[in-house]
Amino acid sequence: MDDGKPLSRTEQQDFDSLLPPLEVNRRGFIKTSLGAGFAAAVLPVSAQTMIVTDTQGLVAGEVKIPTKDGTMPAYRAMPAGKTNLATVLVVQEIFGVHEHIKDVCRRLAKAGYLCIAPELFARQGDASKYTDIPTLQKELVSKVPDAQVMSDLDATAAWAAANGGDPARLAITGFCWGGRITWLYAAHNPKVKTGVAWYGRVVGTANEMTPKHPLDVAAQIKQPILALYGGADAGIPNDTIEKMMAALKAAGNMRSELVLYPDTPHAFHADYRPSYRKEQAEDAWKRLLAWFGKNL
Repeated sequence: MDDGKPLSRTEQQDFDSLLPPLEVNRRGFIKTSLGAGFAAAVLPVSAQTMIVTDTQGLVAGEVKIPTKDGTMPAYRAMPAGKTNLATVLVVQEIFGVHEHIKDVCRRLAKAGYLCIAPELFARQGDASKYTDIPTLQKELVSKVPDAQVMSDLDATAAWAAANGGDPARLAITGFCWGGRITWLYAAHNPKVKTGVAWYGRVVGTANEMTPKHPLDVAAQIKQPILALYGGADAGIPNDTIEKMMAALKAAGNMRSELVLYPDTPHAFHADYRPSYRKEQAEDAWKRLLAWFGKNL
């Protein structure tokens, strides 16, 4: 009953809890902050091989990226007290921005970069809560349109430029799902100077969400891209990535390079999963750092 008295703080919180989430309804973002730890679909993690990078000397943590229809959570890491930094957009696997992707950002920040990983599934759901990969793919990942991802990466690049990054030195790297996005974003944004694509598919079926794939836009990629792939990747036949490299060369892109590791599976860099291959992952990481050092 309304007696005209203002609600106490506790009463207001109880009342608010009964209301629908206005931010979700009004702006369409389901996930409005990053979680901790690893995605449920990859548990238990392989703790004995997992790399953990500290935040000493860094500014690291969650930030909010303004987009055209709301704010998107992201993980940012950068050297403390530095500005005008070369920027690397880090694109998640299908598991969202969980601990592995955050650690990749910290590793790159330790090397002197401003690194930022936006939660690109934020409107469609929370990838970290799914307990199996097929359901995650079907119910969430397949519903994320490429056009939305390109726009969100544009917003992320703009945020980075306004918060310590050098817009003239912009790069992108991504893993698996993010590897495919790395190729597409290089074609989409000519301001990207270089990229490193980790085992991302380059061919696929066109549909409303994914109207084009990397091979379809190869002629638009003018930047040097380092492609890091496993020769025994069951989901990415060697000939498809070889066709991608040939298409780049045919379009005049002579600076891109492919490293195809023999007898190496998909996700060989994922140090928290059984697919991890230490020797190949360490070699690939050194190549990434050298590539960015040369091209940024």
